[in-house]
Amino acid sequence: MAVQCFDSPVGRLSITEENGEITRLDWGGEPQGNSDVLDEAVAQLAAYFAGERTAFDLPLRVHGSDFQRAVCDEMLKIPFGDTVTYGDIAKALGVSAQPVGGACGGNPIPIIIPCHRVMGAGGKLTGFSGAGGVETKVALLRHEGAAGLLI
Repeated sequence: MAVQCFDSPVGRLSITEENGEITRLDWGGEPQGNSDVLDEAVAQLAAYFAGERTAFDLPLRVHGSDFQRAVCDEMLKIPFGDTVTYGDIAKALGVSAQPVGGACGGNPIPIIIPCHRVMGAGGKLTGFSGAGGVETKVALLRHEGAAGLLI
């Protein structure tokens, strides 16, 4: 396991790699080792925040239940600058919206797996599990020019 840090506009991010795959993105932290995958993750995050990248192309591993992984797979389908609701993801998976909210909140790789693009019913702004909470979510959505949001 290795951890590399990146100072972003939404705070210091720490990215964890295990066996050649990104497994976590957290706020804060200290570097512990390095890898080519982490170098690429930092380069892609820097390009994202510079407005030069709209999608990530990194090997990811979501540790969690099959349901957690399914919700993360659905979030990965949300294009840059777009949003969906918990209900949209629930419908795609054939489940109710409430557990989708829990799985979004448990996303271990925020930003790269864009849980910030998931809204409440009717496009209502909801919480964000990363540091700064909803303010960080708003900053990410603003950065992406998320359609239809008056923020």
